Amino acid sequence: MNLFTADDHAFMARALQLAERGLETTSPNPRVGCVLVRDGRVVGEGWHEFAGGPHAEIVALREAGSAVQGATAYVTLEPCSHHGRTPPCADALVAAGVARVVAAMEDPNPKVAGNGLARLRAAGVQVASGLMAAQAEALNPGFAKRMRSGLPYVRVKSAMSLDGRTAMASGESKWITSEAARLDVQHLRARSCAIVTGVGTVLADDPAMTVRLPGHRRQPLRVVVDAQLRTPPAARILRGGALLATLTRDTDEALAAAGATLVPMPAKAGRVDLEALLRRLAEQEVNEVLVEAGAVLAGAFVSAGLVDELVIYLAPKLMGHGARGLFELPGLNTMAQALPLTISDVRAVGRDWRVTARVTSR
Repeated sequence: MNLFTADDHAFMARALQLAERGLETTSPNPRVGCVLVRDGRVVGEGWHEFAGGPHAEIVALREAGSAVQGATAYVTLEPCSHHGRTPPCADALVAAGVARVVAAMEDPNPKVAGNGLARLRAAGVQVASGLMAAQAEALNPGFAKRMRSGLPYVRVKSAMSLDGRTAMASGESKWITSEAARLDVQHLRARSCAIVTGVGTVLADDPAMTVRLPGHRRQPLRVVVDAQLRTPPAARILRGGALLATLTRDTDEALAAAGATLVPMPAKAGRVDLEALLRRLAEQEVNEVLVEAGAVLAGAFVSAGLVDELVIYLAPKLMGHGARGLFELPGLNTMAQALPLTISDVRAVGRDWRVTARVTSR
């Protein structure tokens, strides 16, 4: 059992703060922070900013220079031991003369999976892991889930009135929530690898589903669940490219010219098999999926047990009993069948409230 000091906790907390700076930029890589400490003083810091760029350990080593000799490295994720887009960080730490490495969590990537720590130990470096592991994994829920299960982390975002309605009976829904809440959604999009919506939403609202934050460089993959290829070539979501998950194997030159990539998917109960779609996205290194869809598709993800997290924006409005509901969840007829949730966070966003919850296993 590792015994960690108060200083160990403080320096790891700083490494986690650094890792969080990459929340919206590192995809598909994990968010990682590193702090180098010698004689109780920080000599180098770094975080992984974008895929293909230097890892957190390398940034910190460059900042520390020769002061790294005999230092302790606090890293939020086990240093890599394989050649990916960049060389192994474990080797770089050894070559730099680091005396001790404290990792918050072992890497769930089977290519690493303890090999990085083993390589450090073999080189005579003192190694410890498990410090603030839960906080480190919370920064990388999608990366961890994809490595362990072959599925991305799925987050469903919805906005509703105080009486649980998402649109008027006519379909009008702009805007239920305030500008502050809509800006908050931009950050959800920015941290996501892919945004999934349904063809019904495309036809009703013609959304772009892009990240519109100043200076943001990376756009998530946009995916439309469109079983019968009803997406019009002029749809805004196709500009810049989008994936259409469909049941047809037909080709459509107009859609292709507009930026669509048609991906035939297996059917389940006459609809696109959503789990198969998620596995396909995971194969493309998609860690976190944001579902922004209407009641039918959002409910289908929930009913299939594919949702990890719900993010509901609650507006101080009443829209009436004739307005549309939040999720279509057939088969729930008794209180015993109701889906239990665990609320993890509630906070004000402008004049609205944001409720974050997980579906609880029965």
